[in-house]
Amino acid sequence: MTSTPHPGCAVVLLSAAYPTLPANAIPTVRAADALYAAADIDESVALAAGAKPAPEQAVLLAEAARGVVVLLAAQRTEPAAAALAEAGVLVIEPELPPLLRAVAVMDRLRSPGGCPWDAEQTHDSLRQYLIEETYELLDAIETRDRPALLEELGDVLLQVLFHARLAAEDADEPFDIDDVAEELVDKLVGRHPHVFADAERVHTAERQQHRWEELKQQEKQRESIVDGVALGQPATALAAKLASRTGRANLPAELFPRGDDVGQRLFRAVAEAKRAGAEPEGELREAARAFAADVKAAEAAARADDVDPATLDAAGWRRYWPR
Repeated sequence: MTSTPHPGCAVVLLSAAYPTLPANAIPTVRAADALYAAADIDESVALAAGAKPAPEQAVLLAEAARGVVVLLAAQRTEPAAAALAEAGVLVIEPELPPLLRAVAVMDRLRSPGGCPWDAEQTHDSLRQYLIEETYELLDAIETRDRPALLEELGDVLLQVLFHARLAAEDADEPFDIDDVAEELVDKLVGRHPHVFADAERVHTAERQQHRWEELKQQEKQRESIVDGVALGQPATALAAKLASRTGRANLPAELFPRGDDVGQRLFRAVAEAKRAGAEPEGELREAARAFAADVKAAEAAARADDVDPATLDAAGWRRYWPR
């Protein structure tokens, strides 16, 4: 008959992606008479934790009956861990950081037995949500709504996780969220040599932005200063981006479109505003918000006089328009 393990014994599972002791396991580990590492734990991880290689199962179980034994393992199914768990020893699951938990949740949603809707999505079907969530985030920033900012950042992060998971399932050119993060780290380090290497120091944000574009053009071997500008972005933002890119290349404003059609006049106004230091997209959106607020105020004033706003003519709108 197998002896009952000491009540303080435990199996502590470590995440392969984040092999550190869970916070809720630390008191148990500190109280252990013996700390062991199962065969599926990397030697360097065991060494860092101060754990010795686990003895044979029979010896381990006998020792667990006499005192507090804690076993570090990567999988619950590892033979020594499974034997202790079967004997009634507490199993402490790993506590993943929230970002890794988000990745795990996304993986679960896309896996068999997960969410049917998530399972049907593609990069193309998700495009509309990426656009919607981006604009909702922008709205939260512009309205200074901190709770909404927190929520909308999460919704944009969801889109990144979703697309990365879809990419990992690609049969021909798979990559996952770790590849995305590694690409980002390489880019940030490579484009900040003044921070991560012994390059010339950059003392102003303006110089850093200019240097960023120089490094990007070299890195991507672009032939034109406007290569890489997303032509599908909103027109105001596109005109402002082109004005900014060409401005850094000293292209004179006199070469902006000079025609009198609506598109050329709009481009010229946006580009000149950008060159003057304004942010045309934000400025135009702020003006649009103010206009929408005035419309609502006029409608409210009409209703206060028992007038249906839907019946207002030009004179009526002028009458109730806020001064």
